[in-house]
Amino acid sequence: MNYEEIMTQLILHGGNARGLSYEALDEAEEFNFDEAEKLMDEANDEFLEAHKHQTALIQNQDEDAAPSFVMIHAQDHVMTAQAEMQLIKRMIEHLRTTEKIEKRLEALEQNS
Repeated sequence: MNYEEIMTQLILHGGNARGLSYEALDEAEEFNFDEAEKLMDEANDEFLEAHKHQTALIQNQDEDAAPSFVMIHAQDHVMTAQAEMQLIKRMIEHLRTTEKIEKRLEALEQNS
């Protein structure tokens, strides 16, 4: 696989990981945590695929090769996906807590 193909894979899989993470957040906002977890697993699989190509890029890089704008852009996709996935995981956990609190509040209101 040449550099252009590897960079395309980085952009593709990094973008897929981000998109799936946001879909998971959408599901979590509706308290559909099973679906959110499934989507985050898919996002992680996409991220791992991107990471595999990133490793190939690093291992096969010619010492005389200068980084191109596209290479930097591709790396940015992967790094952004990783950062956003970590943040979305935390947001989902907060939404789980919110759901528990809402259920407790609802039960208290019904008992009043």
